[in-house]
Amino acid sequence: MSSLDEIKEMFFVECDEQLEALADGLAELETGDAISETVNTMFRAVHSVKGGAASFNLDALTQFAHAFEFVLDDLRSERISVTPEVVRHLYKAADHLAALISDGGNGESFNSEQLEAMITEIGALATSEIPTENEADELVFEPMQLDFEAPDIRIFDIIFRPSQKLYDLGHDPVHLFRELAGMGELRSVPDIPKNLDSELLSLVLELETDSKLEEVAEVFEFIDGLAELNLTVRQEENQGDDLPDIPLPAVPDPAPGATEDALKTEVGTSSPHKPPTTKPTLRVDLGLVDNLINLVGELVINQSVLSQATYNLQSDSGARVGQSLEELKNLTRQIQECVMSLRAQSVKTLFQRMARIVRETADVSGKDVHFELDGESTEVDRTVIEHLVDPLTHILRNSIDHGLESPEVRVMNGKEPSGNVRLSAQHRSGRVVIEATDDGGGIDRKRVLAKAIEKGMVPDNAKLSDQEIDRLLFAPGFSTAESVTSLSGRGVGMDVVNKEIQKLGGRIAISSEAGQGTSLTISLPLTLAVLDGMVVDVAGQTMVVPLSAIFETIRPRAGQIHRVEPGKSMIRIRDVLVPVIDLSVMFGYPRETPADIFSQVLLLTESAEQERRALIVDRIYDQRQVVIKSLENNYGQVAGVSAATILGDGKIALIIDPDEIVNIDAVKIPSTQLEAMQ
Repeated sequence: MSSLDEIKEMFFVECDEQLEALADGLAELETGDAISETVNTMFRAVHSVKGGAASFNLDALTQFAHAFEFVLDDLRSERISVTPEVVRHLYKAADHLAALISDGGNGESFNSEQLEAMITEIGALATSEIPTENEADELVFEPMQLDFEAPDIRIFDIIFRPSQKLYDLGHDPVHLFRELAGMGELRSVPDIPKNLDSELLSLVLELETDSKLEEVAEVFEFIDGLAELNLTVRQEENQGDDLPDIPLPAVPDPAPGATEDALKTEVGTSSPHKPPTTKPTLRVDLGLVDNLINLVGELVINQSVLSQATYNLQSDSGARVGQSLEELKNLTRQIQECVMSLRAQSVKTLFQRMARIVRETADVSGKDVHFELDGESTEVDRTVIEHLVDPLTHILRNSIDHGLESPEVRVMNGKEPSGNVRLSAQHRSGRVVIEATDDGGGIDRKRVLAKAIEKGMVPDNAKLSDQEIDRLLFAPGFSTAESVTSLSGRGVGMDVVNKEIQKLGGRIAISSEAGQGTSLTISLPLTLAVLDGMVVDVAGQTMVVPLSAIFETIRPRAGQIHRVEPGKSMIRIRDVLVPVIDLSVMFGYPRETPADIFSQVLLLTESAEQERRALIVDRIYDQRQVVIKSLENNYGQVAGVSAATILGDGKIALIIDPDEIVNIDAVKIPSTQLEAMQ
């Protein structure tokens, strides 16, 4: 990859940050929490995108960003009032901007007619006709015609000294000067250094304008940290009768006669006239982070091997080694947590992308949708986020297309005509839980069951519970749509969602209430690399149960266990009956002698659906951090198992998936029996 390609790639990464800032501002406008700086931040975001796009000759993006920032300028000048309709159009413009950025990043051209339609659409909000930005025009500096009687005219002395890095990154300062020229009368005088080989040329400018100091300084924000800038106000509101003919210095010192409002700063530092810079960040190739995480995983394994090797040492030296290994263990954990945080990322950008999907889907379906986001700061492994885009897209489209009723039907049912869709994220029991909820009509279970019978997926006389009917929606090729549309009806979607979530070591649960709506809950591991687990023995096999899924360990007593049928038992825990699952039976590990449940240990676990199971194990070894190794590449998906790990003695242990075990468990207790047991 050439240097220019790397710079261009960096620009598109920065565009994502600008889109995020733009989305934050729009959300504040929508909720009424916006302050004066909100629109300024939005304007700067679009302005930065425009400046970078112009540097890389992305004409379509440049033209639309120019029109967009013109409207935002009207908004910050209060020539446009904030109304729900205006916010809706601004959201749509932000979506257009994101689409143009995506096309530019993929090297795709944009239809000129469509671009004109987009510019016309956003231009309809402007209070005046949007001027055409002619990038081909050469910048011409003309002598200033000063009018000292004008009370609102200011004269700025500008000394601009670019760094070599500015040119190395492919930026062209001429775009900045064009903007200055558009603010008033501009004159430039070159500042020629004595040694042309050692210094870049400085540019001395004089600008006559009615713009404020902050507005002039804002022009230079795009080249933040890439140039030195000295900006002073020489003449303000009819102060002074004559403009002194003072030679400007070749270095950025204050110009004589400057007022106290002078802004003197190296671009990129904090000043009273511009917001403080954001916390510095370092962009690192994700592949390097992945390699580092793999190395830390190997460090964890080796630490476990050393611990196992010194376990039986009884001497004083063994005690010292054990103490050192404990210190190594703590240090390894700290390193691991630090490294994992490098790949942690909030779901904010993902959720903002979903907001765009919701708006587009609502437009296509002709439904008015209120979209609510919660828990945007929740952090999860970046790899997980990347694989959530398609599943969440399917889920939200189904929520709007299938879940929400038409406005007319909603009114007939006593609801507001506008439907509600909510997307939330939170950390729960060492996992991240993402929930998509709508207040639509809920799942029509009779229709789902009839369709399943029609397709031969279940017998004609099948009597399924509500939960079992809901799970049919995840069957391959299942669809209740009567016709194919641009949104649904092709028989694909929810089964793809289920498979993608399973690949991430997660599970998806669905719940619905007729007439009230549907909720889909995705439970995912925080990371795909390391987890804390309980190492147990199951019929002579060493297995690992995720510590986050275990509520407590139990030694059953007489009277707690209730036999339901041969091989099926329940345990009463604080007046609640919980199904008991023997892991040796589930995984087909035969025991040499019949199991005595009262001599074994039960692990009380809870799934993402808040369903509890008591898992029978023969022995608990210890708790330890284990490195997750995928099984799918070599063995495919194993029911009840999420992954494997390498223990300190070199053995491979399977990592139990409590959520999947709940789905496999076939214990169904008739309500009459439950009532009798209570």
